[in-house]
Amino acid sequence: MTPPQRYGTQFGPDITFLGVPRCTWSDPSTYADADVVILGAPFDGGTSHRPGTRFGPQYIRQTCYLPHDGSRPSLALRVDGLRGDLTVYDAGDVEMYSGDAERSVRDLREAVYTVTANGAIPLVLGGDHTIAWPDAAGVAQHLGQGRVSMIHFDAHADTGDIEFGSLIGHGQPMRRLIESGALRGDRFLQLGLRGYWPGPETLAWMAAQGMRSYEMTEIVARGLDECLTEAFAIATDECDGVFLSVDIDVCDPGHAPGTGTPEPGGLTARQLLDAVRRIAYELPVAGIDVVEVSPPYDHADITSALANRVVLEALSGIARRRRDSRDGTAWDPRQPLLDGR
Repeated sequence: MTPPQRYGTQFGPDITFLGVPRCTWSDPSTYADADVVILGAPFDGGTSHRPGTRFGPQYIRQTCYLPHDGSRPSLALRVDGLRGDLTVYDAGDVEMYSGDAERSVRDLREAVYTVTANGAIPLVLGGDHTIAWPDAAGVAQHLGQGRVSMIHFDAHADTGDIEFGSLIGHGQPMRRLIESGALRGDRFLQLGLRGYWPGPETLAWMAAQGMRSYEMTEIVARGLDECLTEAFAIATDECDGVFLSVDIDVCDPGHAPGTGTPEPGGLTARQLLDAVRRIAYELPVAGIDVVEVSPPYDHADITSALANRVVLEALSGIARRRRDSRDGTAWDPRQPLLDGR
């Protein structure tokens, strides 16, 4: 079978994430030294309410006021998560036709698996949350079925069964992952759930799988840090890697209005960035996706800017984790900015 060509001009100019080098996912020689390969998944064929996430990858890549020079030194973590401390490439967008969900998820899974099997961490820019199914399944295809845990930030559980007559959609990827055996239900951690969906039948199914879902009321009562620490212990038990899936609607719509199904009462932008940083620094992250950014519904690009920073916090955390592991050092979040410089 002839591998798909690089595809990057469907929904805007063919740019890379903040200017990092290009590669082609189907040609591993183009990213042989990569630590991370970014893939775009411009798909919103699984959306149940407001569309527009097909434009998400372009906006996540470009929404930054600094030069797109392929470099971003982190003030807090003292590493460059794009260059120097990590080697990051962008393979452009996987061609995903929103009118054919089955083909789209199959092609994305192939791309994610290929990147993972060639030694790089896949970082996928969505797209609606449908893509979490092929993303995490592609990682598990290489690392082993049931050997990857999931940390899932979202306002919604995404554990629906059949929606609009289809098994594929942005309200169902987590059920598909568990039912397929790609991920274990009892190693599935969800943070930020709230609102009025799903109903009792779906919640009963989730409980039967052993899922651990932290609704916002519990997070507020216990504190986000305590909930994360508990989730980390579960995620690293009998698993070889962690997949991080961030639905931008985990944040309150005041912080992230540009999304398909906004639900009031979520995390702040600061809480999300701190949590992503902790996960990337403390856990063996094997794959990442950032989803549900819908630029047509955004205001002043604040949702796209937040998603861009989620990506950078994840990359910086991975870079610092690797540096400390190599050098025998430890990052101290209390260290003053100018100390030791």
